[in-house]
Amino acid sequence: MARHVVLLRGINIGPRNRIAMPALREALEEAGFADVQTYLRSGNVVLESRAGPDTVRRKVEQLIEERFGLAIAVVVRSREELAAVVKRNPHARLATDPKRYQVTFLANELPAAKVRELEEAVAPDERVVVAGREVYAWHPQTIARSKLWSKLAGQGLGVTATSRNWTTVEALLELARAR
Repeated sequence: MARHVVLLRGINIGPRNRIAMPALREALEEAGFADVQTYLRSGNVVLESRAGPDTVRRKVEQLIEERFGLAIAVVVRSREELAAVVKRNPHARLATDPKRYQVTFLANELPAAKVRELEEAVAPDERVVVAGREVYAWHPQTIARSKLWSKLAGQGLGVTATSRNWTTVEALLELARAR
């Protein structure tokens, strides 16, 4: 069976969209997914399935809506796809603080106009690289007040997107490789 990394957008941040990770693991196992593991409480799951990433995404979104009553966007990458994201790392020499280095995972590639919007939002000390369905963003000073970050974190990209810091990206890859 294939290993998949399932990234849930916007859960357990503040009082909205709360899902307990043990309950999520149980629901995913009951739905037929195998070796379900979660990382942190912010919607990071590694699991096994014979289905491809798109089918896994649809099943997880449907399960969360039916079981928890929440419409949560989900982005899925296979173990191999996540390994390629880490290998590609365009800011490896520059990004010295993994908590200020974000990867935004996209459901689909961005249109050229959206890529230009992101590039125009970059502060002088920030860096952004859009590579396929990922956006690598280095925020050396601050993420909270970054215009680039507000564009990545908001709904204005036109595609489903969810971001993780580099520490989480690497931890998820290790978890996906563990079996």
